[in-house]
Amino acid sequence: MERHTYKRLLAVSMMLALSASASAAEFGTSPPPSANFDVSPLQNDQTYSGFIITYKNGSAERSNASAAVQNIGVAASRARLTAGTAAAPRALNVRYARKLANGSDLVHTDRALSSNEAATLIKQIAADPSVAYVEPEYMLKRVDDIRPAAAATFTTPNDTYYGGYQWDYLAPTGANFLDNTLNANVANWGAANIQQAWTLADGTGVTIASLDTGVTNHPDLDLSLANAGYDFITSASVSGRSTNGRVAGGWDTGDWVTAGQCGTGQPAENSSWHGTHVFGTAGGELTNNSTGMAGTAYNAQVLPVRVLGHCGGSNADIADAITWASGGSVSGVPANTHPAKVLSLSLGGSGTCPSSSVLGQAITGAIGRGATVVVAAGNSNANAANYSPASCAGAVVVAATGITSARAYYSNYGSIVTVAAPGGGVYKGDASSGTQTTTGFIWSTINAGTTTPTTATYGGMAGTSQATPHVAGIVALMQSYRLALGKALLTPSQVTSLLKSSATVPHVTPSGSKPIGAGIVNAYAAVQAAGNQP
Repeated sequence: MERHTYKRLLAVSMMLALSASASAAEFGTSPPPSANFDVSPLQNDQTYSGFIITYKNGSAERSNASAAVQNIGVAASRARLTAGTAAAPRALNVRYARKLANGSDLVHTDRALSSNEAATLIKQIAADPSVAYVEPEYMLKRVDDIRPAAAATFTTPNDTYYGGYQWDYLAPTGANFLDNTLNANVANWGAANIQQAWTLADGTGVTIASLDTGVTNHPDLDLSLANAGYDFITSASVSGRSTNGRVAGGWDTGDWVTAGQCGTGQPAENSSWHGTHVFGTAGGELTNNSTGMAGTAYNAQVLPVRVLGHCGGSNADIADAITWASGGSVSGVPANTHPAKVLSLSLGGSGTCPSSSVLGQAITGAIGRGATVVVAAGNSNANAANYSPASCAGAVVVAATGITSARAYYSNYGSIVTVAAPGGGVYKGDASSGTQTTTGFIWSTINAGTTTPTTATYGGMAGTSQATPHVAGIVALMQSYRLALGKALLTPSQVTSLLKSSATVPHVTPSGSKPIGAGIVNAYAAVQAAGNQP
């Protein structure tokens, strides 16, 4: 099945062509700390037509779109970028797209630029004394999951699925868990101790925002906030709608792609129903209802926010969605009537997240509004510091482990990882290859449709995408317990500290060169610690 690695397809029409003087070696690396631009997201096999410029406060361009476009046109001229044909070249045209929630301006060029051309234009724009920061618009993707090789979905859900599939909710004591693929018991050292945490809290009073592909109808999901969510995808080619623009509701209409749709050599893919799967794990899945499976914070409310569609989602759209989900204001979008105190982001792409970037500013803003932002580390078996938004300051970064407690072979790692959580090890013994097992996956709600939604069902996925909603749900349990005790909500920094101090030391010692944070998240210990926090 598909291996969800961080791929950065560039944002919706983002392209600009640069002079040959820019070296390919410049891309994929961070600019110097003093630089007012970022070219690290640029990939040599992608093109770009969107650019995000933050003008300095007090500058004419900050409040004048026409002046901003004119200055960028001058920068394109300095970069010697043209459009048209070789026989009849013309000036590269720039059009204004919109003002972002953080005050930055998004502009589009009328032709796609190569990574070299985009880097040249970015540097020319950054040379303007009125510019505080400039970066490309680019596409982030769901942190792609690994799926069972055999068809492993259910058509008649019932309560027995919890006992037979959700090993991740139990205590990490080494107790036997029957794996029905192997028809043998497996020692469970990698679970998150969620079932015991339910003796203290269930998520009541807390809203979790799930920023993903949206959610589909499912009888085992609490969809009370589905219409209150929002679809932040602006481009019709990404949303699948007939026209550009955002719409109300957090519904997933499908994210399938045809061969080559997202770039040369990209294969066709069926709709992932990724958002429905993580929505259920975080807390959307109804529990104790004689149906299907269980969700982590099952009495919390989960707000679906659609940011990923066909080929992924734009960093500009995702930044606005983070702001809105946490209670901030976004021009042209109605106020969020259910601001979330926990944001779950199982998405990402290559590149760093400087504090001045739109994603960096959006996450900082969400934290300032009291929201804990939980982000997947990524599935590239690489240092998470080189991926965004995992590398954004203040985020709770989640690696993935399997049932043995070992780091999943695909999981990103590094010093920026906060904690690990069950994501599924895929293979027997959490090896990097071999026999796929039931206990190698995280099981939750999905849909059976290959393109648009059809029948509601259940299925397994493995990845840091699956680890992330476990932690988001546990944060909701922590805050819910505080409310039940009549105490003030924890600050995001307090949440992060308690997640670390209460984590379980893995039974399988992680490699020193590939750390996965303080340990495996322990829901019961974290909720207890939250209640004891002054």
